[in-house]
Amino acid sequence: MNKKELVEKVAEQADLSLAQADRAIKSMTDAVTKELAGGGSVALTGFGVFQVKERAERSGRNPQTGETIKIAAAKQPSFKAGKGLKDAVNGK
Repeated sequence: MNKKELVEKVAEQADLSLAQADRAIKSMTDAVTKELAGGGSVALTGFGVFQVKERAERSGRNPQTGETIKIAAAKQPSFKAGKGLKDAVNGK
């Protein structure tokens, strides 16, 4: 499912216009992005948690030359599925 299909599904299920559903989805993604960029997390009970994880500096290899290189430490957004989502996916 892509964004357009998601907007159509939300509009249908929530009885909204396509424009309203699009704004709602954009607002939600913007709010999650802003919270994660500030170092926070977003927990949606029964669905999951969006959070930021720290990746330590590590060494890797340049596949073209085989040379060992350092890969800088970075923050990585992640999602941990909640029990409700896991159960739905597993058909429980």
